[in-house]
Amino acid sequence: MRVLVTGGAGFIGSNLVDRLLADGHEVAIVDDMSSGSNRNPEAALHAIDVRDPALADVTEAWRPEVICHLAAQISVRTSVADPVHDARVNVEGTLNVLEAACRAGARKVVFASSVAVYGRPAVIPVPGDAPTDPRSPYAASKLSGEVYLSAYRALHGLEYTTLVLSNVFGPRQSPEGEAGVVAIFTDALLAGRPTILYGDGSQTRDYIFVEDVVDGFARACGTEGNGRRFNLGTGVQTTDRELHTLVAAAAGAPDKPGLAPARLGDLPAMAVDPEPAREGLGWRPRTDLATGLKATVAWALSRLSTTRP
Repeated sequence: MRVLVTGGAGFIGSNLVDRLLADGHEVAIVDDMSSGSNRNPEAALHAIDVRDPALADVTEAWRPEVICHLAAQISVRTSVADPVHDARVNVEGTLNVLEAACRAGARKVVFASSVAVYGRPAVIPVPGDAPTDPRSPYAASKLSGEVYLSAYRALHGLEYTTLVLSNVFGPRQSPEGEAGVVAIFTDALLAGRPTILYGDGSQTRDYIFVEDVVDGFARACGTEGNGRRFNLGTGVQTTDRELHTLVAAAAGAPDKPGLAPARLGDLPAMAVDPEPAREGLGWRPRTDLATGLKATVAWALSRLSTTRP
């Protein structure tokens, strides 16, 4: 199968490219390289923005059967500060991908959405059919992408599967910018720098290892899950304080975070129900948090050893 991965040099995208190549697929990458740096040399790289009209020509020349669309503006805070930029990347960019997919005769688009579309859910773990309640421009732009996927399926017969991602962590995640807290804790603890918990440390999140996420994408590239959305998470809530203890243990570092006031707008709790993905994709999370953290710390240590003089 020929697969085009947008954002294929980024954290999740590069891990997905590796998995698809290992499965024997032909893979091409579209990435503007503004933040991604993990390009697999076995996959052809097209260094363009997903908003670029040239995407249609690139896609038509490659003629992928499936497009995995992960390229995005991912910062909630950036989306609040500049919602127009967020929409241009996440809405206009997704539309450009869908137009390119139709022109190239692609069979399917697999779309990376976010738990942000649920807002402040009434039930946790959030079921797959929970109502959406976007509370930031980023969440609104992701939900817009889901709506456009449905419209293009109705209009053009372009199949899709939407994967709603919880808090993904693992090797290659950068601690810079709008990074996940696992990467931030890992980088600071290995460097002996202070770490911070916001509020009393009781905020919860659902942490899913990147290898499990890319397994979901790989499965969705087939015919399973057409026209559906699935949560990719564990359904398990882990507090910030518990997470810090686990990362510190994996890093062999002191478990002594500092405290800071809670940040306005942070959700108190989040976890998603992965059961529909088991039924619809044959997918389930396989990596427990402690095991995933050990692999993440090992990768971070290997990266440090190659960058030190």
